[in-house]
Amino acid sequence: MESVPLPIFYEVKAAAQKPRGLPFLRLGFRPFYLGGTLVAALAVPLWVALFMGGISNSPVVPALLWHAHEMLFGFAVAIIIGFLMTAGKNWTGLSTPRGASLAALALLWLGARIAALTGPGVLYALLDMALLPLVAGILARLLLGAKNYRNLPLALILALLAAANLIFHLATLGVLDVPAMTPLHAALGLIIMIESVIAGRVVPAFTMSATPGLRIQRSANQERLTLGLTALGLLLWVFAPAGVWGLLVLLAAAGLHAIRLWSWRPLRTRHKPILWILHGAYAWIALGLLLLALAQMGWIPVSAGVHALAVGATGGLIIGMVTRTARGHTGRPLALSRLEVAAYALVMAAAALRVLVPLLWPGLYMATLILAAAAWCAAFLIYLWIYSPWLLQTRLDGKDG
Repeated sequence: MESVPLPIFYEVKAAAQKPRGLPFLRLGFRPFYLGGTLVAALAVPLWVALFMGGISNSPVVPALLWHAHEMLFGFAVAIIIGFLMTAGKNWTGLSTPRGASLAALALLWLGARIAALTGPGVLYALLDMALLPLVAGILARLLLGAKNYRNLPLALILALLAAANLIFHLATLGVLDVPAMTPLHAALGLIIMIESVIAGRVVPAFTMSATPGLRIQRSANQERLTLGLTALGLLLWVFAPAGVWGLLVLLAAAGLHAIRLWSWRPLRTRHKPILWILHGAYAWIALGLLLLALAQMGWIPVSAGVHALAVGATGGLIIGMVTRTARGHTGRPLALSRLEVAAYALVMAAAALRVLVPLLWPGLYMATLILAAAAWCAAFLIYLWIYSPWLLQTRLDGKDG
């Protein structure tokens, strides 16, 4: 009986080889970092224009839902896919999608972004819902094939993100009678869990490697408690009525994240921008959970906590990781230019302007919204200016990747 070939998404075990194919399609970080940061740079000013009435034509879903969805699934998820489809190769020793299979994934992502603006709504939903199940399956197969069970929860989180996206589209199409913002809040919570897991591994490791003699001790029980209470607090925020239980659990989770960050010696990184951006962004997780806790009692708007997690934590961790990992995977040294440091500062400024200033001076909301959008857009345009040529070219050392 003739054997059936595997789908193009599943490639054979990696072997040392000379570079082949288009550099842009050799590893997942290349197209997805480029596409994700392009969405970050363009979608936010478009949202501000829609919000202020400067553009009359609306996307295929209400503008607020489009903005929230595209920043999660167009921007953050693209970067997560690029990271995991690159890190997965290092974790398992197996090839991740490249060439035609990687192009197919990237075009699927791009098609959904275009359909979000042009329609029809059913096409947008079908294109957008197709990507995450494929990526979750690819990652799970790689991890199971290499018996890398430690990272399997990441494949599960991708599957849960796919489920949240499905519910969002069914809600916007009128198939499910649920608030469309609920699955988007759930998606943000899942992304924060991914960030909490990955940051817990890489931030202390990067800090120790860059600081001779520094040793960071981590308690396994404390790590499990931090992640467990974070997951519970986010579940209560998304699915339970606001109240005292949500307040208490989110406060506890915020405190544990603050303790976790302090144990990583953040003050030792103040002269190393490639490190302080990760520590600074992670601090927004603790602050975001604190703000969500306060919102449980109606003391502040929920949007303050949402944007602390989405702009400060997610935006900050992404700009820190897409610079560091892109430099490493294109064969460049981890030495930043002033422009890259400026991009870090601009994302942190955007978070402060979007979250903190409106809490202290509500009358400045519109001005700070515009300034925050401008700072955010400038940060990712800087990234695109510097990194686009690198993502399109072969590695400096000539290696395949």
